[in-house]
Amino acid sequence: MLNSGPDRLSFAGTASLQRWRGDRNICVFDRRSEGKEGADQRLETSGWDFNTFVRALHKKFAICPSETFVLVTTDRTIVNEDSFEALQDGTTLYLLQHENQILQAATEEYISFTPHHHTMTKSGPFEYYSSENKKPLPYALGELIDNALSATAKITGARTIELRLMFDESLGKPAVIILDNGRGMSSKQLNNWAVFRLSKFSRESGSPGSKEEGYVHPDPVPRSLNCDISYFGAGGKQAIFYIGESVRMISKTDGSPDVHELLLSKEEFERKEKSKEEVFSGFIKHRKPGDSSHISKESERFLHPIIAEESGKANFTAVVITKIQPEHISFLKNDFDVWTRQLAHMYHYYIHGVSGNDKKSSLDSSDCDPRIDIQITLQEKPPRRSQIISLKEIDDDMQTMYIKAAVDTFEFKAIEPKGGMVEGVIRYHPFLYDRETYPEDHCAALVPVDHDNTDGESGEQTQTQARGKRPIFECFWNGRLIPYTTVSEFEWCTPHKGDIPEECYSRFSGVLFTNDGFMVSTNKLTFMDLELKLKNKETIFTAVSSGSRSGKRSNIQKEFIEWLKSCHKMYDKQVKFLGFKERITRTDVPKKDQHSWATFSSIEWDGKIYKTGQLVKSQKTKPVLYGKVVRFLVHGADDKDVYATGGQVEICCEPKALYDTNKIISISKIDRTATDEAIKRYIDSDSTKLPHELRVNWSGSKPWPQNAVYPAGTALGPIKVEILNKKGESICKLPTGGAGVKMNVKLTIHGPKSDVEVVSFEAQYSASWSYYFKKIETLTKLGKYTLCLKAIITDGKAEFGGSPLPSFELKFTIKEGVAYKFTAGPVSLTQNVGVPFDIPLQIKDAYDHLTTAEVKPQLQCRDLKLTYDGLHNSGTTFILKGVRAKGKVLNYQQSKTYDLGLLLPGLKEDTQVIKIALLPGPPHSLHVTPEESPISVENGNAVEFNLQIHDESGNITANPKQTVCCMVPGFPDVVADCSTTGAGQLMTKPIILHIVNGEPHDLKAQFVMPHRKNVTLVLREIKVLPSTQVSLMEVYSQDNDNLVLKNNEKINWPAGGLLENLFYKLYDEAGRKVPVTAEIAAMIKVNWTAEVDSQDLMEGKLPDLQVPTQVHEERFYQVSYYDQSVSVSFTIVPCPDEPARLKATLPLNTVKLGEILFGNIVLELVDQYDNPTKSLTSSCVNQITIEAEGLDTSTVAFQWQESSNSIVVLGVRFQSGSVGPRELCFSYSEYSERVIVKVTAGVPTQLKLVNEPEQPLQVLNGRGIATPFVVQLCDEWGNPSTDQRVVVQLRSSPPLLKVTTPFTSQPVNAEGKASFKVTEVNGPKGYYQLEFKGSFNRKPITGPSVNLTVLPDPNNPVGLSVQFSENARFLAGSVFPVFSVTVVSEEGSPITTFNPANVTMYLWSGASSRKMPPHEATKLRCSKPLENEKIGCFYFRDKQVPEKVGTHTIQFCLRVNDTQVIFSDQINVNVVASEPVRLGPESMPPTPVVSYSKDIASRTLVKNMTLRIEDIHKNPAGQDFSGKVSISIMHCSKEKTPTVPLFEGKINCVQVGLVEGKAYINRLAIMENSPGDNGCTYKLLFRPEVENISASLANFELPFHFYNDVDNQRKMSELTKKKDELVAKINTYEESLTMSKELLDLLTSQLQSVNKTEAGLKRELDKRKLRIPSPVFPHNIEKLIQEKTTIAEKIRNSARRVCNIRDNFRGQADVLGIVGHLALVENDNDARVISWQLGRNMDCVVTKTKEAATRIYNDTAGRQQVLPLENVHVYPGNRPLPHIKNGRKMFDPTGNPVLARELLIHPHSPEECAIVFKTLLGNTIVIDDLSSANTYRNSVVNTVKSDCPTILTRQGERVSSQGMFGGSHNKAPPMNSLTVFGKPLPEDYHIIMEQRELLLQYSEASKKRENAENELASHYSIMRSPETEEKKQEMEELKRQLQEIEKQLASASQRPVNQKRGPNDPGGQSGILNKRPRQT
Repeated sequence: MLNSGPDRLSFAGTASLQRWRGDRNICVFDRRSEGKEGADQRLETSGWDFNTFVRALHKKFAICPSETFVLVTTDRTIVNEDSFEALQDGTTLYLLQHENQILQAATEEYISFTPHHHTMTKSGPFEYYSSENKKPLPYALGELIDNALSATAKITGARTIELRLMFDESLGKPAVIILDNGRGMSSKQLNNWAVFRLSKFSRESGSPGSKEEGYVHPDPVPRSLNCDISYFGAGGKQAIFYIGESVRMISKTDGSPDVHELLLSKEEFERKEKSKEEVFSGFIKHRKPGDSSHISKESERFLHPIIAEESGKANFTAVVITKIQPEHISFLKNDFDVWTRQLAHMYHYYIHGVSGNDKKSSLDSSDCDPRIDIQITLQEKPPRRSQIISLKEIDDDMQTMYIKAAVDTFEFKAIEPKGGMVEGVIRYHPFLYDRETYPEDHCAALVPVDHDNTDGESGEQTQTQARGKRPIFECFWNGRLIPYTTVSEFEWCTPHKGDIPEECYSRFSGVLFTNDGFMVSTNKLTFMDLELKLKNKETIFTAVSSGSRSGKRSNIQKEFIEWLKSCHKMYDKQVKFLGFKERITRTDVPKKDQHSWATFSSIEWDGKIYKTGQLVKSQKTKPVLYGKVVRFLVHGADDKDVYATGGQVEICCEPKALYDTNKIISISKIDRTATDEAIKRYIDSDSTKLPHELRVNWSGSKPWPQNAVYPAGTALGPIKVEILNKKGESICKLPTGGAGVKMNVKLTIHGPKSDVEVVSFEAQYSASWSYYFKKIETLTKLGKYTLCLKAIITDGKAEFGGSPLPSFELKFTIKEGVAYKFTAGPVSLTQNVGVPFDIPLQIKDAYDHLTTAEVKPQLQCRDLKLTYDGLHNSGTTFILKGVRAKGKVLNYQQSKTYDLGLLLPGLKEDTQVIKIALLPGPPHSLHVTPEESPISVENGNAVEFNLQIHDESGNITANPKQTVCCMVPGFPDVVADCSTTGAGQLMTKPIILHIVNGEPHDLKAQFVMPHRKNVTLVLREIKVLPSTQVSLMEVYSQDNDNLVLKNNEKINWPAGGLLENLFYKLYDEAGRKVPVTAEIAAMIKVNWTAEVDSQDLMEGKLPDLQVPTQVHEERFYQVSYYDQSVSVSFTIVPCPDEPARLKATLPLNTVKLGEILFGNIVLELVDQYDNPTKSLTSSCVNQITIEAEGLDTSTVAFQWQESSNSIVVLGVRFQSGSVGPRELCFSYSEYSERVIVKVTAGVPTQLKLVNEPEQPLQVLNGRGIATPFVVQLCDEWGNPSTDQRVVVQLRSSPPLLKVTTPFTSQPVNAEGKASFKVTEVNGPKGYYQLEFKGSFNRKPITGPSVNLTVLPDPNNPVGLSVQFSENARFLAGSVFPVFSVTVVSEEGSPITTFNPANVTMYLWSGASSRKMPPHEATKLRCSKPLENEKIGCFYFRDKQVPEKVGTHTIQFCLRVNDTQVIFSDQINVNVVASEPVRLGPESMPPTPVVSYSKDIASRTLVKNMTLRIEDIHKNPAGQDFSGKVSISIMHCSKEKTPTVPLFEGKINCVQVGLVEGKAYINRLAIMENSPGDNGCTYKLLFRPEVENISASLANFELPFHFYNDVDNQRKMSELTKKKDELVAKINTYEESLTMSKELLDLLTSQLQSVNKTEAGLKRELDKRKLRIPSPVFPHNIEKLIQEKTTIAEKIRNSARRVCNIRDNFRGQADVLGIVGHLALVENDNDARVISWQLGRNMDCVVTKTKEAATRIYNDTAGRQQVLPLENVHVYPGNRPLPHIKNGRKMFDPTGNPVLARELLIHPHSPEECAIVFKTLLGNTIVIDDLSSANTYRNSVVNTVKSDCPTILTRQGERVSSQGMFGGSHNKAPPMNSLTVFGKPLPEDYHIIMEQRELLLQYSEASKKRENAENELASHYSIMRSPETEEKKQEMEELKRQLQEIEKQLASASQRPVNQKRGPNDPGGQSGILNKRPRQT
């Protein structure tokens, strides 16, 4: 045998080397001896002839000269002199005794299957499996069936192809096996098969000298069913490695005794590639049939029976595929019906013959029958049963459905110019009354037929096109379906004008059968050129009929139209609409179908007429409708009687009171079998179901009558209410389909303005007490009440069918109760002496309601005298009138508080205390000082008096309006206000009298209080003496003697002039001149200056007076003495001077660009002080000119103003230019004037975007935009406008995108800008625009728009995807299949970042109507993933199935954060019973106690007992089993010949039937006078007898006691019953204690586990020198975690090199990101030169797929550079630096050379990133300096003799791969001008984060340990609690009682000997024991 291991590899490795040298090696296996394995030799035969070769064999194998042998190839072709020369290098030969000798040991033949050159030249057009959103797996299986069909093509008998799916894990790993009984493959053919794309046209026929034939084209056959479909040499291998990763080809040809076996696997290919062996090489094993000794792997155990089947087979081929993809296994198991139906469709005509699955066809005959049987077997692990099906048995594939639904066919042929031939069949599927019979394709989506209304009730529209827009023809190539190619139509079968309705063209299907004249793809999924050739004008179509053939295209069209017309006439059945009424528009259907509906009064349908008003019933609607026809409707029909394929009918549902609605349904849903009588009966029956009245029951309390009056606090109720229908039946639901009815109670109090609702609630229905309302004990508020009981529907409505639901009202009144307490009303805290005040009182009941009572108040207070006038009452209001307090008090500024006691004798709460503060009372008398008379005063002086006001107790009092008036005749009254203090001073006005001759005057002063008439007035006398004060002044001018200034005189004086030399004189009362002294001069004041010369004043001179400069400034002047009592006043009026300049006056100095300046510009001639001189005349208008930059002179005008002698300028406007100041220049004669006008922006007309994010703008859904949008308001010239009246609005287009901003519209700010910060965008993925619009005075202002792309957020979880074996059976108590839960993101991709602790599995019993699990649901945690399981999924493994059968619900939950929780869809699983193990009762009966009395009750053993077959968990498990149960009686003792009671009928065995696992026993009793031992215990033995059950079932045993007398039986029966009860209670206690102990063990184990975990983490922390102080406190750990977090954040936020390219595409589906973000570089110099080398590629977007790259390219209009990895090919492995060859350095380089790509650090997707930079950088080298670079390159080129890649130096130089260096383009710019790679975080950061993670784990472990300790301690306390000890004592007591009962039962069993009865001793009468002799 060939040596294994190195020898074989050596041979394989040297074959290719020797081949090009011309060597020829032949391997010879010596298999002559049948008893042992022979040797194998490899002979070098270059230059040998056959004789030399034979001599070498004699020598190598020690063959005797006389021995005969034969030399054959592996194909058993004898090698002779002729064939020896044709042997190729690597040929394997056998040395045998004879040609047909059996191989006793397997051999291996080295082969090579290097791909054919077609692999390179034709792989592009035939890319494998573009699945078009379909599962391609059935088509992959089809490739292997194609090979089997071709292999069996020349088999004369039955052709068998078998597809076995070996999914039984007990037999090994899953496998797919394809078996056929075809011709098999020889060794050479198997070698040819292994060569990829070696088509059958290019293959060699076989070994030299073999009899194998080459390819021969088959003869034409009907439908091209020639089996010639194994074609290209690629599809089978593609299919195999699509299905799995390994294949074993086993084949045998007829006549060959050897089986050839070839093993290919992906793993072996990869191993050879890594070890640099020839990949496409291997060995063919040759062995005898049935020999499976080489199969040693446990995973391939299933191969032993497969190989064992080889014996007896002449020829066969088996394809064994292993390492099946998991998704394929799931699909093949779960969708068995789907993919087998697809295969039956694909090979329909090979299976059923040329006419297909048509039993009526006349074309079927034995000649046409292919006799092919394709069988599918799915074998799974027991108890799952294997599924076996033949494709012939499938009758729901599409071709079968087309054939069965067809009523006629049209056949034709087509011949294209190059010889390709097509046979075609068209089948007609008619319309039958209410439906199209065109079959529906369940695997393909229908084309746009509008089904908006599919509720089956109204608005349903009949499908008008059966096929819709689906193509007509399916296409078959050589009899096999090509699934992805269809032909929509031909010109001659498209709709044409005529009398055939257009819908008829949608009622036929078609199929095309082509030969191999048309090209298909290598995977046989699509035709390459079929439709193009068939629609060629030169293609000839010919109709095929029974009698004639037409060869002209026009003839086929004519014949097709005639055939279609005939089909329509003969087979289509339609509805006739009669009595057109009107045309309407409907709103209950989609918009496109709302118009043009014709209505009719009747229809004729299948010979029956339906009219308006006729009663009808619906069918196939939910619910079934009963009612009258309103009208019939047809869409788009003419205004006359018409035929239509369908329509709709409007029905008025009856009874109307119950439904009150019209429904529109399809006419096809009218029940044609319903009669009017039946419909009327149903309507009448429905009417009686309506709610009619309420029945109120007061539930034990006394009913309240209407309008009753009750005191406050009386309780109302309880009340029980029932709803009755007209039949008097109590109902809780409406009869319309289950809508629930609730009872609403409202208690309302009626107020003066509105009613107030006191109580309102709803009651749900209960079967026990209907609608029940508890007592209402809150009736304490007074008023009139109404209690209203109303029936309401679940949605809150109180009416149904237009009528109110029944209700009940009760009116009553609540009044106040008896007097209980009183309250004193509000009394002012402050009171005055002697002033009466009132005290209001309120008398109340216990609920604070006012009431009345007879009372006599009492008052008391210390230090005060209190009195009151009396008590006044009105109804419930009491007032204590005229309360007065008198006594000495403090002054008005201080007060003292007194307690005033108020007592009302006779009340429960009879005392109140009122606090008052007493102040002085009202004024009573007035006191004035001084009191002497008369009082002297000098003329001109005033007199002062002191005042005091007293109350009646002598207290100084202060009160409002407390004023004192002093009246002196001839002088004004003087008033003093004493309201605040009660005292004051009064100063009279200065007494000024005209005194003549110095005589004094006498006056009288009178003091009164005007507001206090009760106070007496006071008189005082005054004497006035003459005064010597100055009383007159005179002012004059010395420049003009005549100028004496009179008082209040007006003087005209030139503006700006000076009035000089003014003097003054003073006189007393007598007219005498008063000398001016320094004191008097100091009292002289002037108002025109503050600077006065005192010396001049002493001389009588006044300061000079300056006249104002403005003519309109009339100025008042005054000279006064002292306090202006003596003064002289005058006024100076300024006059204008001579003209000095031209003045321009502007109303506004601001004007908008493009607008006319508001107002008029006034031009005047003014003097030097700008006073108008009025010197201009009307003739001056023509002499005025105006100039300015940008001034529109066409609008300027000048006007003369006569009234002001001025010129007005109009129409000043600036038409262009920028904003800012402009100068206006006015000129007249020699005068000119320049003014500045500020020009602002014009009317706002546009918006400009001055700040926006970078483009292209892409935002993840749910995220915001960081950069705000700033919009500037501008006028039409582009100048920024600041008009804040403009409002800017931001909106999205289309509005499907929701944009969240702080405000969507806002006015512009003071700068004319509006800023919008987009905080969030929400919408479907797509392209949008953000539009900015403005409005000004309700006029729109155009604005910019920004393009925005919304991308789905790959990190936002939106759902959970749950995968599990849906075909699994859930056996009670078993283990659930593995549940795989994937978190699905918004874009549909999985999210793998969540903690498994956040994912929970909930399990509960029953189905749930809620979306969330109930509180009682069991929570299950996630399992740890296994090595071979998918990363990112959460697995729930080994979860136990509930032990109780029935429906259970599973739901998975993901807690995203504290507020967001995501639930999966609820999964309902049906838990079924496990394997049946025993027979048991549905409920355990009590222990029977019987006697042999005549009373049947005393003899009854069991009654009404049901036995059932159960599993281990007592679930019924025998529904599939039937048989019988044998019942017998056994003695419990071990006596040899016990006496056993007999059943009735004197039998010892009873049999009961067992049906569906249950046996019912009505009654089982012993016979009268039955034998048995008195007091003995027997057992009833129930033994099941069931056929076809895998395991025996345990019997059910029921002990019973037997007694001879009834009394003892009754007594024992009671004891037995009590014993059973005690046993049940003891079991309950013991179960509780056992569970408690188990829980204790579990909690102890958990604590030990968490302690172990915590200790391990503590050791890890100690290793890292993280010391945690003991004892451990949570805040210490949290502090350490926070410290580490702070340090890490500081490191992470510290300044470091970053890539500044914005990555707008990261996070999109299949996008890696921008090149600059895919890597980090540690060294700055390395980062600089590598980034410079990449250059413009730094911003390239790298995608995983071509589709993603195309999407980005289209989104950015081609602006973004993209690189799809699918388009990238890189060499495998990592090549070393050029100076290293075969692991050895060729020279020692300097400068530390390294490959540039090895300096890159990839934080994400390292494998893909490595491919990216291997593509972009290649083998670029980085070295220290330019000198080292040139030295290195020179050594590589001259020493290694190899090409040198580009070299970059860390100093920024570059040496190109061509050797060039120097120049600016080979010098890197500074780093700050480059876009460079970022720098990775320092190592310290990762160490800190690792420490932080350990601390977090330790913190969590500490918390778990603390919780475990608390739980254990809590459980310990429960176990040691008094309650637990009490339960233990109770259990011991029960055990003691049980022992007593057992003793009594045992004593009763020790009976006398004479009480034993035998079977032949009938005994005496009942109740009498006869003595009998002892039996021996």
